[in-house]
Amino acid sequence: MTRSVSADTRGRWRSLGDVPLLGALPDDVLRDLWRASVPKAVAAGQVLRHEGDPAARLLLLLDGRVAATATTGSGRVVRFGEWAAPCALDKIAVIDGGGHTATLTALTPCVVRSLPREPFLALVDDESSVRRHVLRVLAGSAREKQERLARTATLPAGARVAVWLLERAAALPGGGPVPLPGGTQQALAELLGVTRVTVNRALSRLRRDGLIDVRRHAVTVLAPELLELRVHEAGAGVR
Repeated sequence: MTRSVSADTRGRWRSLGDVPLLGALPDDVLRDLWRASVPKAVAAGQVLRHEGDPAARLLLLLDGRVAATATTGSGRVVRFGEWAAPCALDKIAVIDGGGHTATLTALTPCVVRSLPREPFLALVDDESSVRRHVLRVLAGSAREKQERLARTATLPAGARVAVWLLERAAALPGGGPVPLPGGTQQALAELLGVTRVTVNRALSRLRRDGLIDVRRHAVTVLAPELLELRVHEAGAGVR
């Protein structure tokens, strides 16, 4: 029995609609984007893009998880966060053409499709849903950077660890264990802009005080109210 081309490809091109950036696009546009994009399977640990590389193509992550990091002038690695499929990676760099803002590394085996910059910019110009999504991303990124700067400037390193735990625990349904970014204390240190030793000391202190339970790759918040009180006390001490 011979299968039609449309039957073979229907499920695959529709997977682009799971990407929030593209979710409101009609089927004919999704098919065009599928044909214009190039597929690639990426092994865990492989770098998809280096910081500063020309952002000539938009990466559409269809499966897997990716971390974004950058290296400061002093050689310290700063971790911006992790992204899970389905999503579009580093959209802003593709828009402004100034080069990728971070090094993108696969944390797990990933499936991506890369879309040339020009079709993406045409979507931003022509599709109101894509334009609104990009504006929301810009606004959210600006707000997150402002909040992170405020925490970095005003809170001791240990309090930053506590704030991160509270925020992640609040976002988890059922209050389960908080996975460490990348599964390591080093990755959390890079995300918060501190050293791994600082993170280890902060977690050890909070565990000793009965506020958290630390496992190999995750942390469970046992007493969120007391942990939040600890943060407020630390903030009051630097005013």
